[in-house]
Amino acid sequence: MEKVETKGREGSEVKASSALTPIPISRRTRNILIFAAAGLLLFICWMVPDALVMGIGGITLAIVLSFPVALFGRFMPRGLAILASFLLVIGLVALALASIIPVIVDQLSSLIGAVPGVVMQAGNSVNELLVPLEERGIISGSSEDLLDNVGDDLINAVQGVAQQILGGTIGFLSGTVGAAITLFGVIFISAYLLIDTRRIKAACLLASPHSYRRDARELWNSFGYSLSRYLAGLALSMSVQGALSAAALFLIGVPYALLLGLWVAITAVLPYIGAWLGAIPAVLIALSVSPTAAILTAVLFLAIQQLEGNFLTPRIQSQALGVHPIIVFLAVIIGAGMFGLFGAIFAVPALAVVGVLFTFFRARLTTEK
Repeated sequence: MEKVETKGREGSEVKASSALTPIPISRRTRNILIFAAAGLLLFICWMVPDALVMGIGGITLAIVLSFPVALFGRFMPRGLAILASFLLVIGLVALALASIIPVIVDQLSSLIGAVPGVVMQAGNSVNELLVPLEERGIISGSSEDLLDNVGDDLINAVQGVAQQILGGTIGFLSGTVGAAITLFGVIFISAYLLIDTRRIKAACLLASPHSYRRDARELWNSFGYSLSRYLAGLALSMSVQGALSAAALFLIGVPYALLLGLWVAITAVLPYIGAWLGAIPAVLIALSVSPTAAILTAVLFLAIQQLEGNFLTPRIQSQALGVHPIIVFLAVIIGAGMFGLFGAIFAVPALAVVGVLFTFFRARLTTEK
């Protein structure tokens, strides 16, 4: 009995000695530590932007792959579903590189070589439209001089872009290693996010105060729903606009239809503005065919803009953002003005995050009397 009691005392002493000793701090100190950690994180992202790109890219890829993972997860274990989803993406990328990319590269090379001829033919088409205006005195000066100036400016601009591309080839080659590392980081982060989704979610919920865990779970689900709906709607909008543009331009007889359709799909990332940016090169190239082709192309992109502005983009907003189209447009303009092209691209998903936070805190914040 004495030995048992002695062992019990020793065990209690060990348990007591292993207990954590609390370190009390004031709320002010806690807030200072939180702001210092946030400042350090921002400083790291500022000094090493690749880390931010990897993080955002990994989260985006994980959200995109969550759809096929959920689908494959109905028929196989989650690990195999994640592997099958990555293999599906790799297969689609390989198929694009093997089939679509060579055609696009050929069309792009042909278009660069044909720019002077396209400009000359487009100038002749525009001249046919300007001559009646010149005869009636609506425009001052000679239409040929006007077209020569515009043509020279356009050719100089294209040549300048080509020189920049050629001059940046060395930089592109030197940055290939960095791009490969960034791509590996994106895939690595997205894979672990998909594998440890439940564990990460549980850790985030446990890190929140006990009385707010239900709200933290609701905020987590709102973020996932909003961003996943936005990405799905954006993919739908890009695919529809690109496919319709390429098919319609091919039927009209405009050359480089596949390349122009790809350009339209890329510019569709920008709501409202993208449809007009995608129309500019298509209309200019259509002018080299005939004025009728240019008019049909303009009408085509006007219809695409109406489709994008009245159906696709509002559908994305209603499912993901829940804000007025004016706010989306202003967010794109502000993002472009502050951070350039990347600011315009990430303005809408940033607005989605802000919208979720605003809805979450608006229903919970109260003013003390």
